[in-house]
Amino acid sequence: MTETLEPLPMPSRQNDLRGWTQDFEAVQSGVEQVAFLHGDSLQVLASLPDESVDMMMTSPPYWGQRKYESDGIGAERSPAEFIDELLAITRELHRVLKSTGSFWLNIGDSYVKKALAGVPWRLAIKMIDEQGWVLRNEVVWNKLKGGMDQSRDRLANTHELIFHFVKRAQGYYYDVDAIRTTGREAKVVNGAVVSATGVSGIRYRRQIELSTVLTEAEKQNACQALEAILRDVAEGRLSDFRMVIRGQQRVTHSDQAKVSGRAKELIDKGFYFLRYHPKGTKPSDVWDILPEDTQARGAGHFAVYPVELCLVPILASCPPDGIVLDPFCGTGTTMVAASQLGRRSVGIDLSANYLQTARNRIGLTLW
Repeated sequence: MTETLEPLPMPSRQNDLRGWTQDFEAVQSGVEQVAFLHGDSLQVLASLPDESVDMMMTSPPYWGQRKYESDGIGAERSPAEFIDELLAITRELHRVLKSTGSFWLNIGDSYVKKALAGVPWRLAIKMIDEQGWVLRNEVVWNKLKGGMDQSRDRLANTHELIFHFVKRAQGYYYDVDAIRTTGREAKVVNGAVVSATGVSGIRYRRQIELSTVLTEAEKQNACQALEAILRDVAEGRLSDFRMVIRGQQRVTHSDQAKVSGRAKELIDKGFYFLRYHPKGTKPSDVWDILPEDTQARGAGHFAVYPVELCLVPILASCPPDGIVLDPFCGTGTTMVAASQLGRRSVGIDLSANYLQTARNRIGLTLW
């Protein structure tokens, strides 16, 4: 059973420019770890200074699917109007975000007269074309289970999209090592170096020696390169590798030299290597994460957006001393994740009750 939390008395700072500014500056200066700004997101964002936030993540209200406590985005007459409202927000986010920052946007789709409206991609394309955002990743959030679905003429919907936007294609903050899975270590077996997944090089040497498509010079170069790779594994610079030899292994990606550097390497040298980082592999763009079932928390809030969804984005794209912003923070999931990871954060929402629930979740008792 979901625990019911009675909202504590909380003075409203809606439309209070001075209060928003003071609370934001308290987080910016490090005096406070978290700030919740009560008001319309567009108005609150307009009060924040340019390039003042390191990273943003949010999950806006669904269009036309749910009735939230406060009127706001999501109640428009059409998907087009909904997208226009969100574009006004993303324009302000672009201004407030640092040039080194990232914006992660989780957004679900809706049906209109039995047709998917295509809201996520319609919004993303407008952000790219009209506002200059650079899209670095489209992540598929596989929720593993969906809500009750009685339809008999389509598949069940169990995924949503997360877009990773930046303001410039290069030079933004990104700590890929912070999100790698722990790599396994190489070992020595019978005097031979064996990679983390059992590759010793013996099979590759044999394939090089028996090749009928490599020249003698190419065979010699391939053997020398293989020895160098095995030294890297033995000395911990790589955890694993794969070798692709002309005429032996299936070519990864494209076999056209014009579009693939690996294909060109295969044509020019007769081989190439796939190298695996010693600190492990980075996450893929498909995330299997269960939705949050207890998010209502007595405040009439029904988002399925879980804390776990925020961890990789924050670790990867917010510096340890950075500030995370959520312009539709609801009951504070993004702020909870930021606090768990030691980042400062700012949440904005139109509902005073949602914000009080957020403060309760994060352990703040004083307004």
